[in-house]
This record gives sequence, C-alpha cells and structure tokens, in this order.
Amino acid sequence: MATTSTIAEQANALRHARLKSALRTALACSIVGFTTLYAPTSVRKFLAYPAFSYVTTILIVSDATVGDALRGVWNAFYATTQVMLFSVLSLWLAGPARFATHGLAAVVVSLGTFLVALPESTDLMAKRIAFGQLVIIFVGAAIGGASTGVVMHPVHVASSTALGALASVLALLFPYPWLACSEIRKTCRLYVENASERLNLYLDGFFAKGRPAAVDLISQASCFARVAKKLLQSIKEHERGVSWERPGIRFLKPNYVNLGKRLQEIELPLRGMEMALNSCSSFPISMADQELQKASPKIKLHLRQKLEQAKCCTPCAATTAPETKGDDIENALRPFTTMPASQEGLPALFFLHCVEILQHDLIFGQPVKPVDFKSQDSVTQQSGEKDQAKYCFGGRRTRLNLKPSCQSLIFALKCSVSLGLAVLFGLLYNKENGYWSGLTIAISFVTGRQPTFTVANARAQGTAMGSVYGLLGYFICGKFVHLRFLPLLPWIIFASFLRHSRMYGQAGGISAVIGALLILGRRDYGPPAQFAIARIAEASIGLICFITVELLWEPARASTLAKVELSTSLRKLGESIEGIVLCLEEKQWPDSKFHTFQEKLEDLRTRTSKYGVLTEEAVSEPNFWFLPFPGDCHLKILECLSKMVDLIQFTSFQLESLQRLSVSIGVAWKEIQEPLEQDLELFKEMMGTSIQFLGAVTSLKSLSAIDTELQKTKVACDVELGKSQSGNLTTFSGTNDEDVAKVTSSFLCRSNEVATRIHAQEGLEELKSQIVLCIGGLGFCLSRLMRETMTMEEILRELLQRENPTRLVNISEISSKLKALNM
Repeated sequence: MATTSTIAEQANALRHARLKSALRTALACSIVGFTTLYAPTSVRKFLAYPAFSYVTTILIVSDATVGDALRGVWNAFYATTQVMLFSVLSLWLAGPARFATHGLAAVVVSLGTFLVALPESTDLMAKRIAFGQLVIIFVGAAIGGASTGVVMHPVHVASSTALGALASVLALLFPYPWLACSEIRKTCRLYVENASERLNLYLDGFFAKGRPAAVDLISQASCFARVAKKLLQSIKEHERGVSWERPGIRFLKPNYVNLGKRLQEIELPLRGMEMALNSCSSFPISMADQELQKASPKIKLHLRQKLEQAKCCTPCAATTAPETKGDDIENALRPFTTMPASQEGLPALFFLHCVEILQHDLIFGQPVKPVDFKSQDSVTQQSGEKDQAKYCFGGRRTRLNLKPSCQSLIFALKCSVSLGLAVLFGLLYNKENGYWSGLTIAISFVTGRQPTFTVANARAQGTAMGSVYGLLGYFICGKFVHLRFLPLLPWIIFASFLRHSRMYGQAGGISAVIGALLILGRRDYGPPAQFAIARIAEASIGLICFITVELLWEPARASTLAKVELSTSLRKLGESIEGIVLCLEEKQWPDSKFHTFQEKLEDLRTRTSKYGVLTEEAVSEPNFWFLPFPGDCHLKILECLSKMVDLIQFTSFQLESLQRLSVSIGVAWKEIQEPLEQDLELFKEMMGTSIQFLGAVTSLKSLSAIDTELQKTKVACDVELGKSQSGNLTTFSGTNDEDVAKVTSSFLCRSNEVATRIHAQEGLEELKSQIVLCIGGLGFCLSRLMRETMTMEEILRELLQRENPTRLVNISEISSKLKALNM
C-alpha cells in the first residue's frame, strides 16, 4: 500500500505542475484579453493585432518558468528587431501599394523567412515568432495596399508581440514567482524518493523467498521506473530556465556534473539491478545468505543517503550532503572472494556489483562532489555548452557562426517555400482572412524531422475543436461581450492538458487554445461563424502546403528510415563489441583507445535513440498503400538494443575497474588479462558473426532482392548444403543456448583461476571482493549480451516472416545466400 501511495503521490505532483502551468497560461491570456479589450484607446490603437499577442503568449508561457519566460522575452525582442529592419526596408523600397498584388507579398514573406531561418544560432522560438510577424506584416500590407504605414504597420505588430511577451512574464511572477530552480529542487526530491523506493524493491526482490514474490516486486519497481522517466524529463525541461534566472550559474566548476546527466547515471545501475533479477533462474538466491540479509536495512539506509547527495547538486539546494558510511555494505560484500560454480550465480554477483557502484559513486569512474552554490554559482547543465553557441543576453557568451550548415540551409528553404505558398494561396482564396494560412504553419516548424501527417492532423483537429468551442461560447454569452472571456478559462486549462496527450500533443493543444481565443478573445472581426469557417479553410490551405513541401523535400517514409537506422545501429553495435579490448597494457591506461571506445559507445547510444524516434514516428504515420509497419517488432528490437548498450557500458566500466584494482592490490594486470582474453575473443567472434548477419539482413529491401541479385551474378548456390561454386561456405544458423553455455562455462573456469591468484594475496579483503564482483559482473554482461542477441534474432525472424508472408523464412538459407553474394 505504501508503494502504491508513493507512486500516486509522485504522479499527482506531475499533474499538479501541469495544472499550475495551465492556470498561469490562463492568467497570461486574461492579461492580453483585458488589455486589448479594455485598455485606453491610445493604447489599443498600437495593439492592432491581438491575435498575435495571444499566439506569442501561448508560445512563451506554455509549461514555462520565470527563466523560460525571460528567455522568451529575449527571443521576442530578437525576432522583432530582425523583422522590423527587414519589413520597414522592404515596404520603403517597394512601396505599400505594390503589395496589393498577392505574388509580391508571398515572395517577400518567402525571402524574409529564408533570411530569418538561415542562421543556425537563432533560437527556434525566435524564428517562429519572426515567421508569424512576417506573415502578419506583409499579408496586412496586401490587404491595406497604399494605406499601409511603412513604419507604423510594423510597429503595431511589434507592440502586439511585446504585449504577449510581457503578459507571459507577469503571469509567471504573480501571485508568486514560479522559478525553475524551485521546480528542479522539488522534482529532484521526488526523483530521489522514487529511486530509493525502486532500490528498496530490488533489494527485497533479491532476498525474496520465491519467484512470484520477486516478480511482483519487480513489477512494482517498473511502475516507479515509468514515473522516474517523466521526472527526469521534467528536470531536463526546466534546466535551461535556471541560467536565465541566475546568470552567474553558467560559469562551470571543475567538480560539477550536470544534474540531468548525474541522475541519468544513477539510472544505469538501477536498470542493471532489474536485469540481474530478471535473469535469476530461481528464488531464493543462494548468495542471499543470512548475514547479507541482516545487513539489508543498513544497506538501504546508506544507499538512500548516497541518493540524497544528488539533491546537493541542484541550484538553490543545501551546500552540504548527509554524511554516509559504507562499512556495513563493505563488510557484507567482503565474503564474496570466489567465483560461483555455475552461470546461475552470475546474476547475483552482477546485482551486488551494481550495489557497489551506487555505494562508491563509481559510475564512469567520476565521483560527484557537492557544489557550494553560495560561494559561486555553477552551471546547471554541461549540455548547455552547445546552447551557449547562440546569441547572448545579460553577459552570456556568443559564438557567431556565419557559415550556414547544410541542415540549416535545408530548414530555411523548407520554411521559405512552405510559408510563401501558404501566403499566396491563402490570399487567393480569401484576401481578408489570408493571415491564417501562413500563421497556422509559421508556429509549427521544427529544425529536425517530425511526423508530418501526425502533426498536420493534430493541428487540423485542434483548430476545428477550438473554433467550434469558441462558437458555442459566443452564442451562449450572446451580446454580453464582457462575459465572453469566462468560457475561455476552462478551455485554456483543458487544452494545456491536451498538449501532453499522445493523440494531440503540443501541436494539437496549441491549435485548440488559439482557435477558441481568436473567437472569444477579440471583437470587431465580423460574424463569428463566417470567420470560423474561413479560418478553418485557410488553416487547411496552410497545412496542405506544409505537407506538400515536406513530402517533396523528404519523400522517404519514417518506416524506411527506421529500417535504415536499425541497420546502422547494428553496425555501430558490432563496432562497439569489437572495441571491447582486454589486451591494454598497464602503462597505456587510460589511453586513446579507451576514449575512442567511449566515443563509439556514445555514438551507438545516439543512433539507438534516433532509431527509437523514427520507430515512434513510423507507428503514428498512415500506411496508405504500403504494408502496415510492424511497430511491435521494432519496439522489441529497440528494447533489446537499449539493454545491450547498457550492458556494453557496464562492460567497459568493469574492464577499466579491473585494471585499476589490479594495480591497487599488487597483482600484475597480465595475470588477470591473459586467462580471460581467450574467452573474450571467442565471445567477440560469436557476437560479431551474429551482428554482422543481422545488419546485412536489415539492410535488404526485401528477401526477393537476394534472389534477384543471385540471378544477376549467376551464382550457383546450394541452399540446403550452403555451398557455392567458389567453395564451401559456413552458414549462420543463429546463436543458441549451447553457444552461451560454452562461453560462460569457459569464462567461469578461467575466472576461478584469477580469483584463486587474487585470494592468495594477503589482506585487502575489500579490494578482493571488488575484483570478484567485477569479474562476475563481466561474465553476466557477456552472457546477457549473447542472450539479447538470441532474442533479437527471433524477433528479426518474425519481422522477416511478416514482411514476406508468402514464403517460409529460413535463417540458414538466407545466410548462405548472403555469403554467396559476399554481403
């Protein structure tokens, strides 16, 4: 019951944060509404575009803190400065009367969009605000013609933008400031509680008396893991705001580690504990003896105190961490100086190895020290170094990159063509409401790839829902103009929650709230029903232009790209496994080879993450006339890849630790290296063959392509015997349990020899147990990597069968054909 209540408490905390964000959004929109409706005439004449004030407010204030709002204000100022210079110059050179032709307005919008989108250093929010301003200025010039003011017209747009930005800041300051550092501190406290609960559940599972009890505890921990993922995402979202609330925090200290990265590192040994428990063949675990079980409460207390130290790395946190003593854990782990007789004991050793990692703060070999924020502020994120490459404000560093990259050039061209076409067709369809075709897509561009049809569908539905709700509110309130804003408040709150739904997401939620605001939050725009219909039509025109340009520029479907990325990820996986080198000389550690291996591992993790994003996009995109995308198979493969990346990370850490500990205990590194090197080479050979085969198969368009290629090259291949004219070919039939047992048994045998040599050394019992746990953890990682490969082979066989339903998939047959083609 306590576990259930803790999960509910943490989930409620996330919901409360979203509710507070929704209320702040409603307050900001209320400030804009009351200002544009009831401000003195002298003020309202400058606020000629309240619709864009609402758009600016929604872009800035959604899920924002004070720091995010300040960043949004700077982005609005930066965008307005760019657009004002370009628009005044364009109107002055061409003359407002010439913009009455739709073509010139569309061309100038396209040109301005290209110039704004091209600099890579400009923040995406600034680009979106600038896009919207360009649309309003030049569509307004097309509508107004010669009567358009060269200077005053852009000034009106700039004033409306300023109102939206100011309302966002005020909403986040009243009734009390909603600070990013405060939110991070609260979320970090929740995460520490979450991690502590998971740790307790894993330890209880380790000492469970039967498998049903262990499975139940692991399931409870999985629920906590899902909540923890959301908590970490919340911390990541708030980190950028801290540097705007406390400018001095950008100056790094050598002993400071980014909070988000630090907490992600805590996740690694926790995931390792879960893998170890899921790999245990029977419960109770033989290594969970009575002495270790008696030390369990002290172990839990000590590790919780270690987790509490993470809060000392948060901004505005206390400067001292609770003192911890790990003598109880060290004494409990000290008896483990011998290797188990069978592979069934490896998961238990790996579990205890993960406990030791948490105890000693050994993740990546970088112990974390608390930071004194009172003496000097420190940065909240190392990854923010890349963000510092952007323009500066308030003493922030600047790096001007005048040479555009290929990616920024493509992004600028896409935005330019899309907005130009949207403005052109929008003006041709309905000149008076020509704003909305361009404005609908101006705030939806992203620098990377996005699920085009999913985003367009969400925006279309959100626009329709918001417009219908606005019409209902308008007719309910009737002629009472002062009451029309009241129905908006619950809708703004509802749409804020809609932004976090899977169905609509950010695109649908923003469109829904803007759709209602444009009807209920303004006046003097004509009959509301007529306006709603015109706006929905204009929005559809803009979305059609957006989809068309996206498809012409990137015709490859997400499902195709996901398959290509899978093949690339498998190739990177093979390189990482090849990089597990045990033959490093003692004098070379740490050397460039190890750092190169870490770079390969980081590249593999990035590729796996990209594969996951493309898989999710492929699942959400329509199939049209193509075969349905087997998303369930790809998600299973993604799960296997993620586990293998973690296991390789553990392996690299274990090899590094073994070298360091061998020096400390006085044992020559070769005495540990040489007995294990042969088994590691055998492991790499088996894994390399399997990964190479998986990569080759996933790189094929279809199985029929192999037959076509064989006919072209006229290779006579005996499928059953795996022979060709070029000689005998060894076919690959897949990894099996015998292969795993062969490698693991040999590893255990040689590991016992190493453990015997270590045990012969006098004293240093703690270091001896650490070496044994490292070797045991290494053995577990190697065996689990092979088993994950087996699982991936089975999933791939199912995937191939579903993609080729008319033929029977035979791994040996495919392998022999691939070898005949030298693939």
